[in-house]
Amino acid sequence: MAEAADFQGLGPSPARRWLRRTATVIAGVPLLASLLAGTTAPAARAATQATGSSTVAVALDTLAPSAPVKGDTLTISGTVTNKGKSKVTDAQVDLRVGPRLTGRTAIDDAAARSGSSTGDAAPVGGKYKVTFPELAAGISRDFALSVPVDKLGLDEDGVYQLGVSLTGRTTAAPYDQVLGIQRTFLPWQPDATDEKTQLTVLWPLISSTHLSAETGSDDRQTPVFENDDLAEELAPGGRLEQLVSVGSRLPVTWVIDPDVLATADAMTRNYNIRNGDSVVPGRNQAVATQWLNALEKAVKNSKVIALPFADPDLASLAHRGKDVPGALSHLQPATDVAARTVETILHVQPSVDFAWPVDGAIDPSIVDVATSAGAHKVITRSDSLQDNLSYTPNAARPIGGGTTAVVADTRLSTAFENDMTAAGSSTLAVQKFLAQTLAVTLQQPENQRSIVVAPQRMPTAAQAQSLARALRALDSERWTQPSDLIAAAAVQPDSDATTKVPSASRYPEKLRARELPTDAFLAIKKTQERLDNFKAILSSPDRVAAPFGNAVSRAMSTSWRGNAIGGRQYREAVNDYLTGLTSEVRLIPKSVLTLSGRSATIPVTVQNKLLQGVQDLVLRLRSDNPTRLKLDDDQAVAERPIKIDGGHSQSVKFTGAGNANGPVQVTAQLYTVDGRPYGAPMTFQVKVSEITPTVMLVIAGGVLLLVLAGVKMYSRRKRAVARKEAAAPSEGTDGAGETGPGASEDTDPGQPSDPTPDTGPESADASGTGEKVDR
Repeated sequence: MAEAADFQGLGPSPARRWLRRTATVIAGVPLLASLLAGTTAPAARAATQATGSSTVAVALDTLAPSAPVKGDTLTISGTVTNKGKSKVTDAQVDLRVGPRLTGRTAIDDAAARSGSSTGDAAPVGGKYKVTFPELAAGISRDFALSVPVDKLGLDEDGVYQLGVSLTGRTTAAPYDQVLGIQRTFLPWQPDATDEKTQLTVLWPLISSTHLSAETGSDDRQTPVFENDDLAEELAPGGRLEQLVSVGSRLPVTWVIDPDVLATADAMTRNYNIRNGDSVVPGRNQAVATQWLNALEKAVKNSKVIALPFADPDLASLAHRGKDVPGALSHLQPATDVAARTVETILHVQPSVDFAWPVDGAIDPSIVDVATSAGAHKVITRSDSLQDNLSYTPNAARPIGGGTTAVVADTRLSTAFENDMTAAGSSTLAVQKFLAQTLAVTLQQPENQRSIVVAPQRMPTAAQAQSLARALRALDSERWTQPSDLIAAAAVQPDSDATTKVPSASRYPEKLRARELPTDAFLAIKKTQERLDNFKAILSSPDRVAAPFGNAVSRAMSTSWRGNAIGGRQYREAVNDYLTGLTSEVRLIPKSVLTLSGRSATIPVTVQNKLLQGVQDLVLRLRSDNPTRLKLDDDQAVAERPIKIDGGHSQSVKFTGAGNANGPVQVTAQLYTVDGRPYGAPMTFQVKVSEITPTVMLVIAGGVLLLVLAGVKMYSRRKRAVARKEAAAPSEGTDGAGETGPGASEDTDPGQPSDPTPDTGPESADASGTGEKVDR
């Protein structure tokens, strides 16, 4: 009716007009909302896309001081980089101070969202900012912020999160927004705590294998290096040089693989470098000498831990090598050599009472192997021996059998494992490390704790320098004090701390996959057996015992993890070189030997091409057919052990008897005095020609015929002389004294009276064969 009244020109009543206006407004709300949504949605999406590190990357290169006190000015420098496709206008770099973080887990959580801009505190504001009118796409700009600490609003002691953000506008979102942010941590402990955490930091000097088992072919035993890479590590700026240079100024415990010292010491004298199939002289004696001198000074007043020589892979031995006979027997000699090496070269007495499995991961079998060489302390890590406590307990705790586990803190130990070459990465790692140490102290400020930091085994120079920056920031000793590993192992353990060693099933698969294979320990066993045989015959066994014993230790080094091909090639090279040396003592091959007669003498020659003499060798000869050729006692043995000077040969004679004609295979074999075969056997053939009774009868008959022929000739000559003498008086002679007609019978006394040559048996070869008869 209302619609009809309006159509008819009758105006609506006031009540109706009010209802219409209200309905219009209400009906327009959805439309307005949709229009507003359609207008703002792209901008909102653009703002979302343009916010965060995906648009502008913020890097913090420096933050100083790392742990400020009252009155300090905090200076932060870095770079901002526009990673977007459009320029950023009205850009501004600000410092934001987040809330105080409670606990170590809160620090981890904050670090995980360091690139997010959600829930940021307001900027410090004021003049403490840096502005850029424009930041083009792909362009980086440096910045530096300096803010007095009293402007940061730090009240309670603890760890605060700092954020450095860049706000600005883009074409897609032309309003101020956070386009990038980087967070870090600021430890705030201006005054010293009553109970400071005892902090022990391990400083490892470990390298990969560089020295082979090979020595030069001279009396000086010139060592041969696989390459010259160690010289690069020892030279100024090299990894090991930096570790010594930086570590010498820090309160650390040195953990040294003595193989590094032995190899560097070998470089100080004449040495060769393998170059294909030949060797070339090394030229870095001065570099090695300088490094060793610097290291000796650095460790003079510090604690030194010596690992077993060449840092054998304890986990691989426990999981893959313990079932190979003799594999575990190498640990004790490696430990003994370690102590002597460190003391001889560095002139300090090291501790050999610590074992350090890879990444501190342990299980019962690893602990058993680690302590089999006499170590009573095992360096493990808190991600292996886990605690379910609200605080970080002391590092030391008993795990049974008189063994102490020294549990390194995982967060602190892995703080510098990433690439630290970029200044921004190093700064963030340092600040997080400091924050975690303060958080440990504030967990139970009334109780002093002892914690250990065990970094990666072979840190790079940049990683070591970053850790050093963090330790220097703790020099003020406001919440930590330096300690050493021996002291940390002796601290009273927490009664609530875990002492149960994790089972083998909890051992990390990623570590198990990189272990040395069982074949590696089988190859080492084969090499060791050959070495034992070789040493047993040498007059100076020490000349090979040391280089090859050390090479066997290097063959099971932890450094081969991740380099399976290199490890296998090294083991094969050691075995091949040893095989070549053992073959220098050998039996000289013989050609076919012909023997005749019942009694036979067989000479066998032993050659020694080594530089040193050999002794205690026994030579045995065996006939494969004793019926045809019987040697004395069948297993013919030289009467006494053979001794041959270097570069000489010696023949050994054996006797036997030939009983029947034909070839016989004879085998000669060298043995050590304890009955183990030495080298390969040497076989040769002997042809036996026996003189039978029939042949002897023929020979005797021939001799008899010769005798009879001689008697007959003698009788003929005697009769001829008699006839001549009888004819002389009756027939007379001429004036010349010539005989009569009867003289023509024998005109030449030197010829037989019967001129007819003998063609009968008297002139035949008595043997009938024409061969020489053996004596």
